[in-house]
Amino acid sequence: MRPPRRGFRFTPLHLAGWLFADMLLVLALVSMGDRGDPLAAQAAARPSQSSASPSAKPSPEPSPTPSGPRSVERKPVKIRVAAAAGDTARMVKQLRTATARYKGRTAAFVLTFGQAPEPGAGQAYASRINASLRKARPHMFTDATTRDFWNGGASGTADLEIYFYTR
Repeated sequence: MRPPRRGFRFTPLHLAGWLFADMLLVLALVSMGDRGDPLAAQAAARPSQSSASPSAKPSPEPSPTPSGPRSVERKPVKIRVAAAAGDTARMVKQLRTATARYKGRTAAFVLTFGQAPEPGAGQAYASRINASLRKARPHMFTDATTRDFWNGGASGTADLEIYFYTR
């Protein structure tokens, strides 16, 4: 005859995982709560109108040099390049022509969608286009982040979305 079966016994060891998770949550909340508000700090750093002398007049024009970090424009510049996979000279020529009106600007990142029947071939074509960007306009694309994507379709065409830094 078998001995009677005992029910589930509770041991504190079962709560160790939950305790660890709760402690980690508390630590994260304390860490987030400890940080200051950057917008409030910027507002406090600016002199208020009441503290300015009565004879001082506010300047009618904004400061000629931006004081904050650069940002990226939300709307991309979209261009299309059509050249054979090995025709780098044609790629460079088309990229120069398509980006001529943006000369003097700096690209933050470029999304390139290479068209091909297969994903590998499309991404390889997009990679060739992105390498041609730096040849076409070195100052515009030197530090730009590029990403190669595939878009189904006939080979030899790429659609680019160029996101420039704000002026």
